[in-house]
Amino acid sequence: MRAGTFFRNSENLHLKLPGDFDGSSAWDVLNVIKKSAGVYRIIIHTNSLRQIHPFERNTFQENLPEIERGGVRILFTGEKASQIAPEKRMSV
Repeated sequence: MRAGTFFRNSENLHLKLPGDFDGSSAWDVLNVIKKSAGVYRIIIHTNSLRQIHPFERNTFQENLPEIERGGVRILFTGEKASQIAPEKRMSV
């Protein structure tokens, strides 16, 4: 994944996003999420993000409901969580 690193433990998938969140990053993250069979929770870590491009963030957010219909819970954590997550979706 060009957008960062990921690792899986039991039923959780952790995605660590570095650099700028641009169009390529947004689609890379969405594709990794869509291909994550058997995952109950996806935790997106945002501490390493520098800049979040508004258009790409909106595209990313618009595609999340489709993924969550499959029962996957997506949590955002870190310094930039409030900038990338849809409202009321951040982790503690």
